[in-house]
Amino acid sequence: MDDIIFRPIGIIHTPYSEPKGVPIQPNRGKDVEATIEIFDEYVEGLADLDGFSHIILLFHLHKSTGYKMKVVPFLDDTVRGLFSTRAPRRPNPIGLSIVRLTSIERNILHIKDIDIVDGTPLLDIKPHVPNFDESENFRIGWLEDKVKRPSARKNADDRFEE
Repeated sequence: MDDIIFRPIGIIHTPYSEPKGVPIQPNRGKDVEATIEIFDEYVEGLADLDGFSHIILLFHLHKSTGYKMKVVPFLDDTVRGLFSTRAPRRPNPIGLSIVRLTSIERNILHIKDIDIVDGTPLLDIKPHVPNFDESENFRIGWLEDKVKRPSARKNADDRFEE
């Protein structure tokens, strides 16, 4: 199979200069403000996006190196298969976050609820549509009894130590 090449459409600017200290999910970065600088050739694609309160960001986890097929995820102390976790060290280090869109000024998107490192290359933006993106009948595997209790870990300090 041929290599797949992605080119960033912009850069995400956040208060987090390194992975250590980044919230582990957007809801842990609630109200943290950031911006996305969209490159000029993609600005036209932002038309009509301002009507959405939340957007899905797909980005390159540019600080992630290497990976293991078995990891201990942040909400657990059991070794799990990588693809049953949201660990950032992956064969294709692609991140996904749903963030709050607060405004757009030409090529700058103002967002909140951030769990992303500063300088992260943005690969794509999609509108978040809850009725389409979520289901009433979904299962969450080994996380079923873990997501309702608060995690002892507040940031990503050990996400990159797996």
